[in-house]
Amino acid sequence: MGRIYTLVNQKGGVGKTTTAINLGAYLGYYGQRVLLIDLDPQANATSCLGIDKLGVKNGTYEVLSGSAPIAAHILHNPRLKISLLPSSPALSGAEVELIEQANREYRLREAIQSISDRYDYILIDCPPSLNLLTVNGLVAARDGVMIPVQCEYLALEGLGQLIKTLNKVRNKLYPELKVRGVVMTMFDGRTKLANDVVNEVKKHFPVEVFKAVIPRSIRIAEAPSYGVPITMYAPASSGAKAYNDLACEVLASDGIIITTN
Repeated sequence: MGRIYTLVNQKGGVGKTTTAINLGAYLGYYGQRVLLIDLDPQANATSCLGIDKLGVKNGTYEVLSGSAPIAAHILHNPRLKISLLPSSPALSGAEVELIEQANREYRLREAIQSISDRYDYILIDCPPSLNLLTVNGLVAARDGVMIPVQCEYLALEGLGQLIKTLNKVRNKLYPELKVRGVVMTMFDGRTKLANDVVNEVKKHFPVEVFKAVIPRSIRIAEAPSYGVPITMYAPASSGAKAYNDLACEVLASDGIIITTN
């Protein structure tokens, strides 16, 4: 049965979707069967993988609403070595439609159960907010959440709010919810602030912060415009090396021997 990790941070622009895509791409590079679930109505993960979000007919929204089975609408790209359950702007209406539904917080978790044994890793990319969609993502995080944190001061304020949300979900919906790891992103080693933020985050999560740190990188920023992850766009860049290191760290801590296809 595959591992299920949810990437979450209610603050936008912290590299959450970028991390979901590039971590997934490197896990695929190392021989893992990877599914990325786009749980964001902005559908950035979908667009960044070269898919027109306005052309998505069946995706996350239809799965959560119960009008379509998840397996039939997963897209696989053998060149990128990653599968995707795409999103579309229609997903923005899901929260309103689900609010009166029974077990509304468990819709994604229940949908994933039927396909979880087909993948080694399922990565769920949540929206940059703390709403019902995000709660669905947290409840579905069987093996924990990954929290990308931008190496800037304001990221620390958002981290405190996120910790409170995780505690509420543990208390009311999913007691086993845990933090799998914290990914420091957009790191600029030339500034004292970036190092201070890393040290401060480590006070909150003394053992959960990944050793791999993602730098600020023009190549990482450019890759989505070409519809490919950094593995394909600029594999020799510093950003690619950082995500490669992150994937290797995740695999090693999960006890998986690295192979390449």
